[in-house]
Amino acid sequence: MIHIRRARPQDANGMGLAHVAAWRSAYAGILPDSYLAQLSALREAASYQRGITGRRQGHAAFVAAAGGEDAPEGSRMPPGGLVVGFVTGGRARRPELADGEVETLYLLDDWREQGLGRRLMRAMAAHLHALHCRSALVWVLENNPSRWFYERLGARTVARELIPVGGQEVMQQAMLWERVESLLDATAGTER
Repeated sequence: MIHIRRARPQDANGMGLAHVAAWRSAYAGILPDSYLAQLSALREAASYQRGITGRRQGHAAFVAAAGGEDAPEGSRMPPGGLVVGFVTGGRARRPELADGEVETLYLLDDWREQGLGRRLMRAMAAHLHALHCRSALVWVLENNPSRWFYERLGARTVARELIPVGGQEVMQQAMLWERVESLLDATAGTER
């Protein structure tokens, strides 16, 4: 069973592993292979650890954890479960575009197409709503093949900009939900 729950400090290592695996999968052929090869799960884990404990600007992280407390006795699952995906966000870093922001959403490849992305987005939308954010955005690389996911949830592109990643310039786009409630509506029925 998969549980969506608030991230705990001990989840940071699993989040770092999921981050690196998701980037290597999603951005192969888009970003330089050398850049993807040098990504560090430990470095990413340290960053997520700071985010989980710091909770700056209403920041929150939610994980999709497989197993955990309900795992069979004697299993090798970590006590909180195996992190198979996560979402982070909080108040927008660029408030001129939106009130709230989904900063990251990553799932391990084997756990995609099971509704977990929607469930994680619902958890973040509820968090942003609790922060009284009226709107929300997510930045996504324009060539990211998963960009359609946000479109299906009702986001529309409102800005584009070139950013340096891995020694090259890539286009990213800001995708906006003008009302956080519309993201909650788009993810309704996914709580399981």
